[in-house]
Amino acid sequence: GFTSDIAKNNIGESFYRPWVPFITTIFLFIFVSNWSGAIIPWKLLELPAGELAAPTNNINTTVALSLLTSIAYFGGGLAKKGLGYFARYVKPTPILLPINILEDFTKPLSLSFRLFGNVLADELTVAVLTFLVPFVVPLPIMALGVF
Repeated sequence: GFTSDIAKNNIGESFYRPWVPFITTIFLFIFVSNWSGAIIPWKLLELPAGELAAPTNNINTTVALSLLTSIAYFGGGLAKKGLGYFARYVKPTPILLPINILEDFTKPLSLSFRLFGNVLADELTVAVLTFLVPFVVPLPIMALGVF
């Protein structure tokens, strides 16, 4: 399927099969979460205890997803290469060790902020336009959010 092709192209022919369930689960969760926020303007429904929104509209959800992905990335590297996995930190030169370590800590932060920002911007745009000009202007913006 679609996610197994993604796994095969990125992980390699001989190592991708155990990762297909994880990649498919993450893909489907993000896909359904983003579409649930793009198709239905949840922010327009007011509840006494809060508001409805797409799950990926919460920074805690996106941080959890990025941390899960990073832990899987490190676990896969250690499983495949053992302790030799850490040799990548000093390649091509040991001078780059601090930068390579910093990269591994900033990658989850970057992934979580990008997903959160994209979903939040789409939902806020639809909500503001709906309040300004109800039912006319938001329809094209909602259609753009679907793709």
